[in-house]
Amino acid sequence: MRIGFIGLGNMGRHMARHLIQAGHQVTVHDSRPEAAAEHVTLGAVWAETPAQCASDAEVLVTMLPNPRTVEDVLLRGGGAEALPPGALWIDMSTSTPAAADRVAAEVLDRRGVRRLDAPVSGMARGAEAGTLQIFAGGSDDDFRTALPVLRVMGDAERILHVGPLGAGYTVKLMINLLWFSHLTASSEVLAMGVKAGVDLGMLRDALLASPAASNFLEHDILCVLDDGDYDDSFAMALACKDLGLAVDLGRDLGVSTELSALVEQIYRRSKSQHGELAGEMSPMRLYEELAGQEFRLREGRSAATEAATTL
Repeated sequence: MRIGFIGLGNMGRHMARHLIQAGHQVTVHDSRPEAAAEHVTLGAVWAETPAQCASDAEVLVTMLPNPRTVEDVLLRGGGAEALPPGALWIDMSTSTPAAADRVAAEVLDRRGVRRLDAPVSGMARGAEAGTLQIFAGGSDDDFRTALPVLRVMGDAERILHVGPLGAGYTVKLMINLLWFSHLTASSEVLAMGVKAGVDLGMLRDALLASPAASNFLEHDILCVLDDGDYDDSFAMALACKDLGLAVDLGRDLGVSTELSALVEQIYRRSKSQHGELAGEMSPMRLYEELAGQEFRLREGRSAATEAATTL
């Protein structure tokens, strides 16, 4: 299949590589030409512009940092206008239905180009391993067309058709919002517990054995507890962008977002203190300061940690 791929960042570079290695004819573009060096070596064609990348594509995949960039690439960069009639645009960015609708209204509908929103979850390590979870919004026919492409980049068991156009964007925003909320709440609980004198590993074991257990406490937090890694593969600037989009969506829908807005404030405070490029788990550092210690399993892993990593 002839595939155009735009956006070779921390996740997109792995996703595009999987498509090349699967035997697809892939043309790549990024705002940084050096980002495509590996892909060209593997057999991809470099495109100087979004329009050139899209011009011969049966499928155009975009993996971009925000809705503004999606519109820049598709509208101002000519990507949408260059797509052949009948082509399929798969937007895997964390974006919004409104941005995609503007692209469709201005260009795609007139040209007979189909579209699917299919944002992903799984962090950079999931992109590298080809095990991303993918949430697709669009028609049944377009989802079936896209499925062979999506399966190259994601876990076939976790590629979900979540509803009509826009549903994929919404589900991804809700996942990010809840994950960031888990991180904030878990950090606050750990800070209070250890400052009260409870051993960190023991506290985590107790939480995992209780109704308050979560995937975040069992798995995601281990990069901090074991290695002090706050996951700079996804920057605070992007985390704050996603939180802002989620809060804006709630406002547009008339849904109260007091808790989400507070989580956004905490993330923005961390971004101000730790920097835009700090890892997405950096708000935990705010609570480590309050606790007077880093959150580390100092005496080796707890029993729950050992069990979690052997699953």
